[in-house]
Amino acid sequence: MIQTLLAAADPASHVYNHVWWQTENGLWLWSGNQGNLVLSALILIPGMMWVASKIRTGPASEGNERFVTKNRFAHMIEVMCVYLRDEVVRPLLNDRTDRLMPFLWTIFFFILVNNILGLVPIMDLLHLIFPSWAAEHRTPIGGTATQNIWVTGVLALAAGLVFNAAAIKRLGIGGYLHHLTGGAPLIVAPLIFVLELAGQLVIKPAALAIRLFANMTAGHILLATLFLAAGTVWGKGFAIQGPVTLISVVGGAAVMFLELFVAFLQAFVFMFLTTVFISLMDHHDEHGHDEHGHGHAHGHEHAQA
Repeated sequence: MIQTLLAAADPASHVYNHVWWQTENGLWLWSGNQGNLVLSALILIPGMMWVASKIRTGPASEGNERFVTKNRFAHMIEVMCVYLRDEVVRPLLNDRTDRLMPFLWTIFFFILVNNILGLVPIMDLLHLIFPSWAAEHRTPIGGTATQNIWVTGVLALAAGLVFNAAAIKRLGIGGYLHHLTGGAPLIVAPLIFVLELAGQLVIKPAALAIRLFANMTAGHILLATLFLAAGTVWGKGFAIQGPVTLISVVGGAAVMFLELFVAFLQAFVFMFLTTVFISLMDHHDEHGHDEHGHGHAHGHEHAQA
């Protein structure tokens, strides 16, 4: 951010991943995004273990207090987890919720932490301290990992493996393959099967990867462009420099708050869509009969009353 303001350059080049260590053949061995991924792991693993220790039920000697979360931050995380489980996932996955929540919680918080880290100007601070790194477009850490299509692609691949494995476990191989025909007549069933299989294996994971990548890239380029506008008029007199700088700073601050909201929103959307994709491959006919049966019984009770 600071580097972009001081130097009139392509804002996209500021947003994209920066190499740190590469071979003579140009193979990247370490980049700023990799540094951010490691940092997110160092935040999440011990951080969530600490949160769990504050949420965990205490000894019986504490009485009712043993059920009370011992820290406000941990309480906030607990509220988020309970909301995602009970209000978002359980209505879709029903009896499978508890088995799949560890994965869904993990993917939500992993994306969220990396989205927020992308708003912290780590790379810019390093470039101010080490100007030679800025000139060479190098950094060991910094940037937005979830803006990298390779990172979002791996996340989408993991989600794809989970929602396909969950479908096979739920339906069996035969039921899984039959579900992909959509109950269509035999004459069009092969075409429906190919399209549905492509959706399960390629289209849905690709949609997850591209959605997250595009949203994080667009917001960061917009933010970099606003600050770049101030850099382009630097030294051209207060009459021009003052208003442009003011607009850039105010606009940049507004976009920063928007980006913080988007960081939470995109983590939620990725997790929610993964949940939806899992729920789509289920015994829908059986659920429909169950709902019909419950509705019939409920109506019968009213008739008796």
